[in-house]
Amino acid sequence: MYKFHFLINPISGGGQGKEIQKYLPEIMASEDYKEEEWKSEFTQIEGMKEQIQQALESTETLIAVGGDGTVSAVLSTMLLGGFSQKVKIGLIPLGTGNDLARVLNLYKPYVDRGLLFLVRRLVRAAARPFDIWKVNGQFALANYFSAGIDARIAHDFNLDRATGAISSSSVVANKLHYVKRFFADRDYMLKKGSLVYANAFGERVSQDLSGHRTIIVGNIPSFASGANPFYRSNMADGLLEVVDVPNMHNFLMAIAIGNLPLIGFIYKKYFLKSRKVKSLELHLEPDEFLQLDGEDLSGKVGGHVTIEYAAQVNMLALDP
Repeated sequence: MYKFHFLINPISGGGQGKEIQKYLPEIMASEDYKEEEWKSEFTQIEGMKEQIQQALESTETLIAVGGDGTVSAVLSTMLLGGFSQKVKIGLIPLGTGNDLARVLNLYKPYVDRGLLFLVRRLVRAAARPFDIWKVNGQFALANYFSAGIDARIAHDFNLDRATGAISSSSVVANKLHYVKRFFADRDYMLKKGSLVYANAFGERVSQDLSGHRTIIVGNIPSFASGANPFYRSNMADGLLEVVDVPNMHNFLMAIAIGNLPLIGFIYKKYFLKSRKVKSLELHLEPDEFLQLDGEDLSGKVGGHVTIEYAAQVNMLALDP
């Protein structure tokens, strides 16, 4: 049984994963871990679920090296295999958005102090309880789910990346291309749709979403590379935050000022009206654009989406 198993996405962060694997032996030796106490390997496109399953079975702590999508794949397999209370999860952030790493206080230390500093802190870090949710009973939601303009942007971005339309694999180039996709998709809005949710008191509430720009469901206080449209988000309270964005003005304001201490607080409470919910159902057109933790989910779940509480896992996090 390994104490740590590093599962590395080799293409995340413009190929930084390959560089990280080179330095891990030196870093782990400096922390007095013997070779037989830890393992690292690259993720495989074919058979990735089986690879993650085997890693979970063989370690006390699985550290995903990559973006939010890599962590989402780990958590989905973790839930299906019943490992939620058996294995701790860590993250070295190499993605474009890195929203989960931001709220776990892992992103800034990595950017400011580098890999050596983060790994040394991470292998000593305490684990915190963290809610995980199920989307249609098969996908793990750790960060957020959305349908609408931002999901359309994520869909087109991933399509551009898959077809080679993005000329560079750097994080900066990816973010610039996201901006380009925003202007190209800025007129998009939800087709016919409705939301039904159980609020914090268990009462069922329904709402029409037809023609709205987006509906955002959040488990963490970070969305789209660090924006925070959620009011008093808590990652371990058994509740999700739901924000309905009816127009482009609200969408831009949510992204621009959500993190401002006083103005953002007032805006989210009285204008965006973030709702805390125990579970929800979305009734959308079958071809609606959807995203889950920054990854394109369009066409994979149909027009009926359910999100329910799944479990709590133990996530490694650093103090602010």
